Amino acid sequence: MKNFELTDENIQNLEAFKSLLNKNDNKIINEALELYFKDETEKLQALKDSQTNLSFNEFWDNVDI
Repeated sequence: MKNFELTDENIQNLEAFKSLLNKNDNKIINEALELYFKDETEKLQALKDSQTNLSFNEFWDNVDI
């Protein structure tokens, strides 16, 4: 596992939510990362979907320069 550092605010929130949700650090961090990766994957897919799928010739067809 890689070493990483949490901000003081995230550490405080982690401690508070551990107690409120009766979950351990690993469970909360893993759940948060799963949500993060799902959200980023959806953003990347939306970006990919917004790009044109036309070929060069289809894109420039009927354009007079």
